[in-house]
Amino acid sequence: MSHIILDHVSLSYPVFGANGRSFKSGIFHMATGGRLAKSHGSITVEALKDINLNLQSGDRLGLIGHNGAGKTTLLKVLAQIFEPTAGKISVKGNSNCLFDIMMGMDIESSGYENIMLRGLLLGLRRSEVKKLIPSIEEFAELGDFMKMPIKTYSAGMRVRLAFGIITSLPAEILLIDEVVNVGDANFMEKAKKRMKGLIHQSDILVLSTHDVNIMKEFCNKVLWLEHGKITYFGEIAEGLRQYQKESGLLA
Repeated sequence: MSHIILDHVSLSYPVFGANGRSFKSGIFHMATGGRLAKSHGSITVEALKDINLNLQSGDRLGLIGHNGAGKTTLLKVLAQIFEPTAGKISVKGNSNCLFDIMMGMDIESSGYENIMLRGLLLGLRRSEVKKLIPSIEEFAELGDFMKMPIKTYSAGMRVRLAFGIITSLPAEILLIDEVVNVGDANFMEKAKKRMKGLIHQSDILVLSTHDVNIMKEFCNKVLWLEHGKITYFGEIAEGLRQYQKESGLLA
């Protein structure tokens, strides 16, 4: 059974060249959204503070909070891209991250070569990657461009290829930071269907999005972060109600 367990997890990092008494520090506070601490003349951003979280198979968690609240940082901790500076984290199950979909893409290589590169980077065998190619071809709709270096692609074509690759890999734990815009309206509908299939196959979902309707559709729990700390964790309807009331979105 998959799980994600965070035990008093915190993440802080120093900011070099910022003077705590200067106007620059005030701007930095607004930009980061985290808590600023001063120690020995240096500035430290407390991106996450004392996070306790227990997710088990079947949990679908939505992340809410203002920009800079710590949502993306938390996702990167769950993906084990960032290592906590305090506390413990236990993740059981293979993860698929849909927030850095261009990772591992080589602009000098063809579409087909990038499928292989990305698959190997994610730990698949060559034989496993080859089985995914027809599905990715059909989804990306790039035709003969699949044989061309992706430096010849438009930005939208690159995203479609990358999205096709990453969503072809089912995972027990799915981490999503906003829904990727991959083209025109017709193609977006196709992408949403593919995303839904990936979500339904996963054991655990953690989704950060500003679209409340998407969150209500897929999530059964919500985590509200402010300045890197948990304000609410629990049932989604009540969490969204409190958040919208606090944000002035409800009368």
